[in-house]
Amino acid sequence: MMSDRKVLFFDVDGTLVSESKNEIPESSKKALTKAMEKGHLVFVNSGRPRCELKFLEEGVPADGFLCGCGTEIVVHGERRFHRFIPVERGREIRQLILDCGMDAWLEGSDRVCFRKDISGVSSRIAQVKANMQRKYGDLMASWEDPDCVFDKFCAVSNGDSDLERFFAGLPDMDIMDRGDGMYECVPSDCTKATAMDWVLKEYGLPLESAYVFGDSTNDISMFAFAPNRIAMGVHAPELEKFHPFITKTVEEGGVAWAMEQLGII
Repeated sequence: MMSDRKVLFFDVDGTLVSESKNEIPESSKKALTKAMEKGHLVFVNSGRPRCELKFLEEGVPADGFLCGCGTEIVVHGERRFHRFIPVERGREIRQLILDCGMDAWLEGSDRVCFRKDISGVSSRIAQVKANMQRKYGDLMASWEDPDCVFDKFCAVSNGDSDLERFFAGLPDMDIMDRGDGMYECVPSDCTKATAMDWVLKEYGLPLESAYVFGDSTNDISMFAFAPNRIAMGVHAPELEKFHPFITKTVEEGGVAWAMEQLGII
C-alpha cells in the first residue's frame, strides 16, 4: 500500500456536478482518473439516494458511492451497507409531517416518493417534484403506499407549520436546516462522516489521508471529520469556520484546480 495514499471524498451538487447543467465537467472526470491512476481512492459522498446517482455510477471514475448522507455504501458496484427507516416508523413520520402542517419528499435507494395531491403545498415541493419528473420520472413513486420504504427525507415548512412538534417527534433523526424552511432528515446513526469512517477502516488508512470536497451545509459532517477540507468557489458560509482551502467553482474546473494545487495529481 502506498504510504502517501489519499482517500478523496466528493459531494455531488455544487461540487462534482454543475447544478445548472446537472452534469460533471470533463476536467473533473480527468482529475479523478489521474488520482486513481496514482493509487488514490475516490468516493462520491452525496446526500442524494443511490437511485439519483446512477448517471454518475455509469460515467464517473470512482471506487465507490456513499449515498443518502451515509445511509448506503456501494463499493465497485456492490452494496456493502444500507440503513433504511422501518416501515412502521416510516408511517409514523409521514403522519407527523402532515400533523405539523408540512410536506416532504421521501428518498429511498430505488425511488423517491411524493404525495399524489400537491395542491396547496409549498412552491418548493412543487418545483422539486417537477424537476424530479423531468430528470428521474421513472424513479418517482407515491408516499401513499402504506409499505413505502425510505432511507431519509426532506421536509418543507411554511408560516403555519408546528416546527416544535416536528422536531420533538424525530428524536431518532438528525435534522439539517437547509434554509428557506427546508429540513433534511437522516437517521441519527448515519452521516457523510460515518460513511467516510467506514471507508477508512475498510482500507486500513489513517484519518490524515482523507480529503473532502464540498459546498453546502450537508457537507458539515465531512468538514468536521476530515483534516483536509476543500470548499468550492461558491459555498455555504457555515463551512468557513473549518478554514478550508477555497477552490474555483464547478464550472471553472474547481475540482481539478484544487487537486493540482494540493499536489494530489
